[in-house]
Amino acid sequence: MEKHSKKGARGFYCRFVKRGIDILVSGIGLVVLSPLMLVTALLVRATSEGPAVFRQKRLGRNAEEFTIYKFRTMRQNSEHTGSGVYSDDKDPRMTGIGRLLRKTSIDELPQLLNILKGDMSLIGPRPPLTYHPWPAENYTSAQRRMFEVRPGITGWAQVHGRKDVEWHRRIELNCWYVDNVSFPLDLKILLVTVGKVFTNADNENKGATVAPESNKDGAES
Repeated sequence: MEKHSKKGARGFYCRFVKRGIDILVSGIGLVVLSPLMLVTALLVRATSEGPAVFRQKRLGRNAEEFTIYKFRTMRQNSEHTGSGVYSDDKDPRMTGIGRLLRKTSIDELPQLLNILKGDMSLIGPRPPLTYHPWPAENYTSAQRRMFEVRPGITGWAQVHGRKDVEWHRRIELNCWYVDNVSFPLDLKILLVTVGKVFTNADNENKGATVAPESNKDGAES
């Protein structure tokens, strides 16, 4: 009974309180930050060929695909060269302005629109690529629990290392968040994230983000 009660409380929080906060904050954010976003878009367009906003398919709630928005930080079509995955600020595919946007996390601001649309939340597991660390069908049933909530701009895994966390561990942290989501936890994640952004802590991949071991059905992870 206690477990069912906690699950019901989490459901109420995510469906009404958390979603209400997301709509309010993203709406205000889009208005207040519109001058910064306009200047950023102009700088991206002026310093390299291609659109200002980069669109990419990610896995969201229930592992369904959605289009995420970010300010473009790499040269056009970079996802089709090299590993296809961002490594660090020395990645030759990065643009000059792109390095600054990555370090300050300004490249994430267009995701406020994803939040307003309901694709994402302010706080939640970061949405993985459709092919990295592995395709949706290769997640185990336990790992798929991370998709029970909307993905976020920042989350529990991000405050435990941001990009310096191997994916199996990252998914474990995401699943823990799903089981414990609450307003106090979201507030804690938000405050820690702000500190990490200002200090640029853990914002660079220092090693392999996917351990060289098999995941579901023998698929290489």
